[in-house]
Amino acid sequence: MSGQEFMVKGKIVDAATGNPIEAATVYAETIKDSTLVTYTITNADGFFALEGKTAYKKLRLAFSSNGYQSVAQEVELKPEVTLSEIRLEERVQQLAGIDVIGERVPITIKKDTLEFNADSFKVRPDATVEDVLKKLPGVEVDSDGKITVNGKEVNQVLVNGQVFFSTDPKVATKTLSKDVISKIQITNTKTKEQEFVGDEGDGETKTINLTLKEDKNKGYMGRLSGGYGTDDRYQANGLLNYFNDTQRISVLGSSNNINNPGFSFDEIYEMVGNSRGGGFSFNSNGGFAIGNMSFGFGQGITTSSTLGASYADQDKGKYKTDGNYFYAYSDSYNNEKTFRENILPDGSYFTDTESSFVGATISNQGAANLEFDVDKTTRITIQPNLNMNSTRSTDSSNTVSTDEDGNLINSSTSLQTTDGFQRNFGNRLEIMKKLDTLGSYVRAYFDNSNRVNDSESFLNTQRSIFGGNPSEQTQDQRTTIDNSNDSYELGASYRHSLNKDLYLDFRYSYNNNEQNNERSVADFDDVTGDYVFNSTLSSDFNFNVNKHIPEIGFGSNGKKLRFNFRARLEQIGLDNEDFIQSTTFSKDYSNLLFNSYLNYDIGNGKRFSTNYNSNLNVPSVNQLQPVPNVSNPLNIIVGNPNLGPEINHNIYLNYNDYNWKDRTGIFIYSGMTLEKDKIVSSTTTDENFIRTTNYQNVAGNYRGWMGISYSRQIKKDSLYTMKFTINPYANISRQVGFTNGSRLEAKTLNLNPRIGLLFNLMEKIELEPEYRLGIYSTRYNLDNVNDIDYITHNLAIKLTTFWPENLVWGNDITYSYNGNLGAGFDKDAIFWNMSLGLQMFKKRATLKVLAFDLLNQNINSQRTTGQDFIQDYQGTVLKRYFMGSLTIKFDSFGGKGAPNQGGGPRFIRF
Repeated sequence: MSGQEFMVKGKIVDAATGNPIEAATVYAETIKDSTLVTYTITNADGFFALEGKTAYKKLRLAFSSNGYQSVAQEVELKPEVTLSEIRLEERVQQLAGIDVIGERVPITIKKDTLEFNADSFKVRPDATVEDVLKKLPGVEVDSDGKITVNGKEVNQVLVNGQVFFSTDPKVATKTLSKDVISKIQITNTKTKEQEFVGDEGDGETKTINLTLKEDKNKGYMGRLSGGYGTDDRYQANGLLNYFNDTQRISVLGSSNNINNPGFSFDEIYEMVGNSRGGGFSFNSNGGFAIGNMSFGFGQGITTSSTLGASYADQDKGKYKTDGNYFYAYSDSYNNEKTFRENILPDGSYFTDTESSFVGATISNQGAANLEFDVDKTTRITIQPNLNMNSTRSTDSSNTVSTDEDGNLINSSTSLQTTDGFQRNFGNRLEIMKKLDTLGSYVRAYFDNSNRVNDSESFLNTQRSIFGGNPSEQTQDQRTTIDNSNDSYELGASYRHSLNKDLYLDFRYSYNNNEQNNERSVADFDDVTGDYVFNSTLSSDFNFNVNKHIPEIGFGSNGKKLRFNFRARLEQIGLDNEDFIQSTTFSKDYSNLLFNSYLNYDIGNGKRFSTNYNSNLNVPSVNQLQPVPNVSNPLNIIVGNPNLGPEINHNIYLNYNDYNWKDRTGIFIYSGMTLEKDKIVSSTTTDENFIRTTNYQNVAGNYRGWMGISYSRQIKKDSLYTMKFTINPYANISRQVGFTNGSRLEAKTLNLNPRIGLLFNLMEKIELEPEYRLGIYSTRYNLDNVNDIDYITHNLAIKLTTFWPENLVWGNDITYSYNGNLGAGFDKDAIFWNMSLGLQMFKKRATLKVLAFDLLNQNINSQRTTGQDFIQDYQGTVLKRYFMGSLTIKFDSFGGKGAPNQGGGPRFIRF
């Protein structure tokens, strides 16, 4: 049957008042099996135009709005149909020719919440939450799992309103099955303060809340996976979730040597290590993170083992609590080579370095969130966290420097071993109280952060200088560091509501940060055979910073217009005393800074927002301390006690427009950062190309960017869906620094357009091609330095087939090209991962064979530029291997209305 195009027009009003109803949902479904065909929403005047294409002659149309009874009627399709006025009642009333229906509404708009019915969007039976998100209008999921809604980034995903392991969205979207989810709710991300008082948030980031189905809210579900491959590559992981109404307990474990924390459970690409689509956030060289917790060194190839547990519970109106604990062990190795052109006012010189790294770390990290509602107007929140890390590493390097004619000027070798321990305890105690129904409240908080960083390292270096006055210098040093950093902040705020929209804010905070840094350097004495204290390179200082910040603000939380203007006075006192070098200095800073934002809801899916903020950054201890750091014999670093603070001025402009009728969305965003008194490096290079790096404040640095995100979704019944995206992006910058007393400027212009397509045919074939182009240009202010222009290409194709039945074939192919890399660096490669999976036992087990880097071309090469250098880099990456694996899913739900499941478990018997 060939499909026919149709358009159904009409108007929806309140039956009692006759007023038009904005954002009411209109959707069409098949009469036979209630399959969703298409949907739209009404405009501000209550009108709608529902367009689509279908092979059916007759469809059921449903009309729904929050607070009203949903109704439906059958419609004979024609190229254009105009319905009589649809009148929605607050109570159930049978209308002539119209049937009252249940809640199958695919989309509902409730104030600041966009709610989707998960079952209205057809996906394959074994789909994850991420697969459903890709079907939702205005929602995009990129190849790395990053989620955006109408261009706004989703920064957390909750389950039944609670944190799921961490706020990292990918943890929930890649591990939870679609069939346990009832509703997908999208709201503005809110602070604890905004959530408590009912503020809608500024809309700059989004939160997704996944509501579990009633019959899936009591019981457990889990997955186990293990695999072994060539080159002794392996991965094993498990995840178990237990739900009991509001209570959730989760346990996970993992061990692997393929750069993968192992919790993504992506049925097609899960064991692909350092590739696209990882379940958590990855460093390109092997380190990984879970939310704000990081594991590993982020270099080369990592072997890791991790164990974690998470707990959440709540009693609405009384308390809400969640917590997690993670243990991780990892070891990494990496071999690197870099080639760097160092720019001088009268020429250039070149350094060629080969280095290797081996390291191991043990991490213990835990956090909790405890919220107690004393009564309906008072909430107390406690948020403790504790992180402890033990590390051991060995770094070695060989460097040679040559002039523009290729003559050898100097060389150095170094070997450094380090043992370290870090501990960080932090906590927030907060109390909030509502004062009236208009939104007035008072809030007080106390934050503390107590850090310890201890280490002992042994450094052996040899530096050779060639030419007319040759020399050699050796160094055998032991360095012991004993650092502590204690920060305490006390703050209070009061909001006075002038009416239901306008308000005044008054805030004050006091912060004290005290750092005690002891650096003891000792040189090996060949005569005594022991290390002798070196007072010149050692330091023992106390660094104290006090901040007083009063602030006042005025704003509005109107339905259409939301704005806030704030002014604050940052008064900072800085004191430093070095007990070894006998140096002291004090500084006082006082700056008036402003913050503001404005959001305007134009209507019909259009929104404009702008944001301005300014912030002050004081110099770090290392930038201020005038004690030489000679760990790199070719680059000696010395701080500058005369540094002042840097002030950044940031402005952002955003425009959103989503057309429900055409399923098209456009998001335009731009921004600029002006850096006043930026702290930059100032280097002096002598005739032997030995650098001494200092710091100073400079004016003239800036960064700017602009991008557009356009998407369109096309759907043909249940035959196919297609989503097209195009994302042009550009950024500019100016970096200013100093070399040998001369001012160096590097102006860059980068263009990064992207085009992508997601095509799904009958849930049997999914094709996801993507192309990225990079055009890079750097201009220098020195006549003797050549400007830089180069182009990169990145073409990716992700193809997954779910046919024949129970057979899953996945291909993830990326071609990358960077033609401007120097000789000896890989310029292009085809990175191809392939897997073939057999789903068994009603799709509850998957037997899979994976080929990672099938063509053995994986590379990690890149070029970076700065105001005084151009550098090519290449590091160790995971190369080709083959792996066989088995994944098993199991669950048991005994919730209300669970058909044919009772309380009995479903599992696999072999």
